Amino acid sequence: MSLPVRQDFRLIHRLRVRWAEVDLQRIVFNPHYLMYIDTAFTEYWRELAIPYEAIPQTMGGDLFVKKATVEYHGSARLEDLLDIGLKCQRIGNSSMVFQGAIFRGEDLLITVEMVYVFADPASQTSRPVPPLLRDLFTAYEAGLPTCEVQVGAWSELGQAASGLRRSVFMEEFRIAADMHQDAADTHAVHALVFNRMGTPLATARLTHEGPGVARLSRVAVTPLMRSTGIGRTMVQALLQLAQERGDTQVVLRSPCSTEGFYSRLGFLAVGEPLEEAGIAHIDMARVPGQR
Repeated sequence: MSLPVRQDFRLIHRLRVRWAEVDLQRIVFNPHYLMYIDTAFTEYWRELAIPYEAIPQTMGGDLFVKKATVEYHGSARLEDLLDIGLKCQRIGNSSMVFQGAIFRGEDLLITVEMVYVFADPASQTSRPVPPLLRDLFTAYEAGLPTCEVQVGAWSELGQAASGLRRSVFMEEFRIAADMHQDAADTHAVHALVFNRMGTPLATARLTHEGPGVARLSRVAVTPLMRSTGIGRTMVQALLQLAQERGDTQVVLRSPCSTEGFYSRLGFLAVGEPLEEAGIAHIDMARVPGQR
């Protein structure tokens, strides 16, 4: 069997070798390579857009490691930048085989084969892999999107949007309840991102601010999916809508901590920072259609 190359993997996660992971010769201790693969597994679930902790509750079972095989082709050293590739190679009745590889540049250092069994969490007896989980792995490895953006009215998307906002705004950021939902919701256009399990992961809305001016607000992304690009995809869908309906400007009020996110989407800061709900914010504006 030929050795894997970087192009074999849709999921590539980069990390740097740390001092705590090397010996006196500055070479990585052998067991840490499995830790690197396990770290990549966390990113793999993120790419699938599903929280791993939801698997037992929604699918009636959990994944258990049956076997891990590591083959060493080279050594990683302190400060090396490593690229960890991971893919689901084969799915049987109750087992799944994952292939992992660790690269330094184009050099292959480590190959790993991990066999997982889907089983009852209490008895740890094997169960058939649920069709939904099988479809998730298959679709991802085929290069298909793992999320879908839906745009619509509050009557269609309000229940899902409200639950996600409550989780992010009230529970995480401790913003007052009367600020996560208001009368403007019924007239706004809403965007929600759903994974293949139908779980809402991100939401935002677009309202009329005045003639030719739209306001982007109530942007919330579940912690699992931050820095994955789905927030950008969702906002771009609303910006495209604003352009199509003839808005000449889109404005927003961003927490200063996320100003960079909106700057990369073409928004520019307007005025000076101000405090809202106990958080420093900055007003920003963008002309639809600009890059």
